[in-house]
Amino acid sequence: MYDLAVAYRIYPGVSKSPAFFSNDKFQLSNMCLQSFKGALGCLRVKIWVLLDGCPPAYEDLFRKVLEGYDLEVLSLNKEGNLATFSRQIDILAKQTDAPFVYFSEDDYFYLPNALETMVKFMQENRDVDFVTPYDHPDSYDTSSRFERHLVRPFGSRYWRTASSTCLTFLTSRDNLIRTQSMFRTYSRGNWDCPVWLSLTQKSELANLRVHWNSVFRMAIWAQTWRWGLGSVLFRRRHKLWVPLPTLATHMESTRLSPLIDWQAVFENSRHLSENEQSVLLSKILPVQ
Repeated sequence: MYDLAVAYRIYPGVSKSPAFFSNDKFQLSNMCLQSFKGALGCLRVKIWVLLDGCPPAYEDLFRKVLEGYDLEVLSLNKEGNLATFSRQIDILAKQTDAPFVYFSEDDYFYLPNALETMVKFMQENRDVDFVTPYDHPDSYDTSSRFERHLVRPFGSRYWRTASSTCLTFLTSRDNLIRTQSMFRTYSRGNWDCPVWLSLTQKSELANLRVHWNSVFRMAIWAQTWRWGLGSVLFRRRHKLWVPLPTLATHMESTRLSPLIDWQAVFENSRHLSENEQSVLLSKILPVQ
C-alpha cells in the first residue's frame, strides 16, 4: 500500500516562456523533476509517467531520477494536452494502490517536502477536498482578489481556500471518482478555471465585482454555467486549498508565485546539484 499515486505527464515542447531554461525543455524537465523528487519527502509513492511524444532520453531521465520508486512509463504518440489529462483521470481513478492521488504537469518547480506537507494537511483536515501546491498570482492581480476565503494555520504555513487553480493538484481517490465527470469536461473543450468554479462555487457566482470585471472573466462565468450547471445546482460545494507561502510555482515567467525570489532558488538548485546533474545527463543524452 502506498501513500500517494501520481500521474505525471510531460511533452518535449516548450510552453509559453519558462523562467529558467527557456530554450531547453530537457534541462527544464530535469530541474523540475529533481525538485519533484525532493517534494516527495518520506511518502511511499506509485508513479505513472505519461511521455507524450518524448524521445527516449526522457524515459531514461525519469528512470534515473526516480530510481527506487515504483514507476510505470507510458509512451504516447503526441496525444496532446486534453487527451493526456483524460488519461491521468483514468489511471488515478482506477488504481487501488493509494488513497491520495496527484495530477502532475511537467513545468512545476517544488520546494522540499512539498507533497509530503500537502498530504499531511489533507489527512488531518476533513474539509479539504483538493490541494494545489501553487499560490497563483491570479489571486492577487485579477478580479479573484475580490473573493472571500477561509484561512487557517497548519504546520509552518497558513492555508487559504481558493476558487480555482491549474491542473496540478492533490485529492483523494474517492473524491476524484465522485468529481471525475466534471474534470472530464476539460478534455471535451471546457477550460480549467470553469471546471474549478463548477466545483468550488455556489452563490459566489453572483458576485458581479468578480465575474463582470472583464470580458475574459465573463467568458469564464459563461463557461462555468455551460459545462457545470448540474454541478453548481445539485452537487455539494468542494473546498480547494492553497499554501501561503507557496509550495511550488508554475514555471511560466509572468506567473511565478509571489513572495519568493525564484531566480535565486533556481540558481541555487542548479548549483547545488550541478555535479550530480552533469553525471546524470552524461548517461542519458546521446553524444553530439
